[in-house]
Amino acid sequence: MHGYGPTPQQQTTSRPSPATLTTVRVILVTVTVLSCGLLGWVAMLRLAIVTRRPRDWVLLAVVMVLNAALFAFIVNTPDDPDDMSDASVLLMLLWIVALLAGVITYYLYVEIRHYSSLRSLGAPPPYTAAAHPAPLPYQQHPPQQHQQHHQQPQPNPYTVQTPPPTPTPAPQRLDQVRAELDELSDYLRKENKENKENKENREGEGR
Repeated sequence: MHGYGPTPQQQTTSRPSPATLTTVRVILVTVTVLSCGLLGWVAMLRLAIVTRRPRDWVLLAVVMVLNAALFAFIVNTPDDPDDMSDASVLLMLLWIVALLAGVITYYLYVEIRHYSSLRSLGAPPPYTAAAHPAPLPYQQHPPQQHQQHHQQPQPNPYTVQTPPPTPTPAPQRLDQVRAELDELSDYLRKENKENKENKENREGEGR
């Protein structure tokens, strides 16, 4: 069981990069052509190791036998080309061309087809299962979180509410200020009167 989430993909068989495959093919084909087909068994050996099919192992044995026979035929031919018959020359040329064409064509065709089939087997499945994703567990009850955020605070019945301070009436304050000013003016008037009397008395005594 994997539960929720994407299903883990199976590991595919590792394969060489396209650049590596192309380089190996070019090298093997070049070796086969330059050796006039005598080293064609090298390409067939690689193909048999890659595909691991009995037919390719049998063809490898056939190519090795043909290469050995071609080598023996070339060794037994006279050193002077003028001593060779036309039939021998034609047979050798046909043998080399058929070996080259057969080995190179079969090797390239089978190996390219083999790696193409591996690529198709290792490709991911079409994007169809993601159209209806399975619901996740944490998405089953989303309204509860919104209800918690939208709850309004309720007043606490145990809190003591202090009454607002009653403002002092403005007329009483004005009356108090007016009375104080009247008292101050009376006091100043009395002091002025006393000072004047004292001044007159001093002047009378001086005369």
